[in-house]
Amino acid sequence: MSEVKFIGWHGLVVLVLYAVFIMATCIYLSARQTRKDSLKSFYIGGGGLGAMLLFFTLYATQYSGNTVVGYAPAAYRTGYAYFQSIPFFIMVIVGYLLFAPRLHVLAKKHNFVTPSDWLQKRFESKAVTLLGTILMAYGLSNYLLEQLVAMGHAISGLTAGFIPYFYGVIFLVIIMFIYEWLGGMKAVAIADTINGIALMIGVVSLMFLSLRYFGSLGEAAQFIVNEAPKKIGVPALETSINWISIYILVGVGAAVYPHAIQRIYAAKSEKVLKKSLSRMAWMPFITSGMVFIIGIIGIKAFPGLDKAQSEKLIGMVANVIASKSALNYWMMMILYTGIIGAIMSTTDSVILALSSLISNDIYGRFVKPGASEKDKVLWGKIVGICIVLLLLIIAWKPPATLYEIFVLKFEILIQVAPAFLLGLYWKKLNKNGVLLGMIIGAVVASGMTFAGVKTFHGVHGGVIGLAINMAICILISLAVPSSKDEEKKAEEIISLNA
Repeated sequence: MSEVKFIGWHGLVVLVLYAVFIMATCIYLSARQTRKDSLKSFYIGGGGLGAMLLFFTLYATQYSGNTVVGYAPAAYRTGYAYFQSIPFFIMVIVGYLLFAPRLHVLAKKHNFVTPSDWLQKRFESKAVTLLGTILMAYGLSNYLLEQLVAMGHAISGLTAGFIPYFYGVIFLVIIMFIYEWLGGMKAVAIADTINGIALMIGVVSLMFLSLRYFGSLGEAAQFIVNEAPKKIGVPALETSINWISIYILVGVGAAVYPHAIQRIYAAKSEKVLKKSLSRMAWMPFITSGMVFIIGIIGIKAFPGLDKAQSEKLIGMVANVIASKSALNYWMMMILYTGIIGAIMSTTDSVILALSSLISNDIYGRFVKPGASEKDKVLWGKIVGICIVLLLLIIAWKPPATLYEIFVLKFEILIQVAPAFLLGLYWKKLNKNGVLLGMIIGAVVASGMTFAGVKTFHGVHGGVIGLAINMAICILISLAVPSSKDEEKKAEEIISLNA
């Protein structure tokens, strides 16, 4: 039961055809509209994404490999307490709404392309910009590693091991590089739309077919009561505190992802942005909610799996369903294609964001300030490829489960949040407070991680670091205030008036 056997060479054919279709469609619809010598055109689609493209690029980026491949096994191991995973996707939308509409207006006003453009404009400090860029690049690299691992598992499952884990990842990475190189953000958004639709169809089909062949939630609950009562009981206080900590970690951290912020910049208008975010608020129930149900049903369907075995739960469920009929077989084919497509959508977004940070914020600001936009885009692509190759080597033998990789990246990334959450509204926030806050917050979060202390009484190191970070930002800004001229300039920058 530990291996997926139902697809094999059919999966290979479908995967190749799907990948080529994505590549051809993206290149055809975007290449002629994307200027390779313009940062704005290449990295944020000229700031003209409409409601449909923006919604699906947000959806396919947020719900990726960890949502389906990783979350069902986590629900299997944890039980009903994992229901709390559904609200933290809603918290991401809450995180966006704290600052996204205002940042969008200011991005149009000041022509921002990367998140670091905001840091440089608001604080006029190379130290703040460089440190913020490094923290964001770290978070993106960690996220990219997670997606490469998830992609390998999904491809191996789709082809029943016909395509080895590593070679399948290389194939899809090459496909992504081709359409992203030629079409930039516009190509990525088109790919996200196609992949997002496939993922929706696959997840909905998997849940309803799981209920049909493995029994209802009520039957699963009765089995858990009899055989694994710890998985249905009220969680301990520290577990609940831990989940509140995750809500903060994910709600704030996911909203300040560089590729998420670039989608805020890419929206055609504030109205389009708000419309897309309001639709996103319903997606946790349709996606992560259904994945949670599959994980609970799996407890009864495949009892007694250890941690390593449970990581293959989705493949095991799909294997049984596909064996029941030809229609089911092809529905599971769509599921795996959708999973791989969604992983691709997150991966290409992260690669594009990494490339923009390297080209505009590292190369363009610190290595060669006078470089042309064409040179910046080119160097971003080249160094981005080198980073992906390095991460591919690491992904060959991934260091942790998908969920553990998922949590780790937020610990550091979240430390840039005060520069946005406070900086967008409070003119007194100054560069000294932001710089010291980011440094100490990152040291606390990384120190706990390296010491093997993931949480303190249920609270993650990243959240503790963020609280200290925020306090330092406020205290330093009040104790050592900016000059009147600096405050006036900050007020002009954050004003919504053109």
